[in-house]
Amino acid sequence: MTKAGTAVAATETPTPVVPLPRRRGIELALIVLAVLLSVYGYCAVGLARTGAVPPGAVGYGAGLGVLALLAHVAVRLRAPGADCLLLPIGVLLNGLGLVLIYRLDLETPGDPAAPAQLVWSTLGVGLFIVVVLLLRDHRVLQRYAYVSGAAALGLLMLPILFPAVNGARIWVRISGFSIQPGEFAKVLLAVFFAAYLAANRNALAYAGRRVWCVQLPTGRVLGPIVTVWLISVGVLVLERDLGTSLLFFGLFVILLYIATGRTGWIALGLLLAAFGAVAVGWLEPHVHTRVEDWQDPFATIEAGQGPNQLAQSLFAFAAGGFLGSGLGLGHSVLIGFAAKSDFILATAGEELGLAGLSAIFLLYGLLVERGYRAGLALRDPFGRLLAIGLASLVALQVFVIAGGVTGLIPLTGMAMPFLAQGGSSVVTNWTITALLIRVSDSARHQDDPEAER
Repeated sequence: MTKAGTAVAATETPTPVVPLPRRRGIELALIVLAVLLSVYGYCAVGLARTGAVPPGAVGYGAGLGVLALLAHVAVRLRAPGADCLLLPIGVLLNGLGLVLIYRLDLETPGDPAAPAQLVWSTLGVGLFIVVVLLLRDHRVLQRYAYVSGAAALGLLMLPILFPAVNGARIWVRISGFSIQPGEFAKVLLAVFFAAYLAANRNALAYAGRRVWCVQLPTGRVLGPIVTVWLISVGVLVLERDLGTSLLFFGLFVILLYIATGRTGWIALGLLLAAFGAVAVGWLEPHVHTRVEDWQDPFATIEAGQGPNQLAQSLFAFAAGGFLGSGLGLGHSVLIGFAAKSDFILATAGEELGLAGLSAIFLLYGLLVERGYRAGLALRDPFGRLLAIGLASLVALQVFVIAGGVTGLIPLTGMAMPFLAQGGSSVVTNWTITALLIRVSDSARHQDDPEAER
């Protein structure tokens, strides 16, 4: 009760801050499931081929489990609010890739690739841990926009000094050691594009002339980023790496659209991509041959020369049916030298079937969706563009590769993220996952001020 005449001031009770769930326990459970599925696949291959569990099954499971556990500990310590699905998806895709490469190694005992892939996977997870532990704030990368752009161009130009491999100059080979610099350049270009577009998004959206349905920015604003993009694509065309050229072009258009909100950039990008594809397809003999194979994949059979790689890939998918022939029981090794890299998806399609292939695509789709979700949740423009750019790199790469080996589009000669043989690719994709982990943690901290940094 209160005394008469006394004014009672109503005070609002502050709403208590409820910490958001971090779900690190869920992440750990999913990692254990991913490791167990990978070990099961490894054992299934051995049982199908020799009737016995492979002698290295325990070592494989222990190695993959230790790597995944160390990565989980790093996330738990430095990014407790990160998305709980990103790391398990990476572990499962990497583990499945090692299983498929080991399965193909049994058909090519003179050319083992699984041991080297395991080493590269270890390096990739190690770099993942370093990025998660040392990069406390993704916004630090914005300070190094032009350094990232210059480094990316340097990496892209480096393979020009080395001989071509299988018609393309994308490798640096020294004394048996080889890397693909373009894989690392795509992450650096994503950082450069995100930083520059975030700093100039207003000028890009509202300045300059309007041509048709596109608001063109002034040359002073658009010039630097277009110059870097043109140089990178031009170098890749000289190196005959058209797949990565398409990847960079798609990244450029997507981030430009996200930064400005102008749908006209998508239309202009599709128009330019179609024009460039037609021009290069007619003028470049190496690409023209791939276009001809895409238009008629069975032409070599009709000419009595036997099936080419694309035809063998289509045969593998057809043989797989809905449930597949079973791990270790397919014949996709007949595809040839690219069975472990460009066409490893055909092995998955033949031996896991449409059901298994759909599950793999769902994993990629979930990885991309979580990246987009983290980017859209952020309030700072750089983080939003960086997360969407990195997730788009994965999406574009999966589309280009899957479209090529299934006959939807011409072949481009790229590595399936995490799945295919390629040390540079697996290291780069673990780096992308680490950056998405950091961005998703930052997005969670915006709404959880009591979380530890």
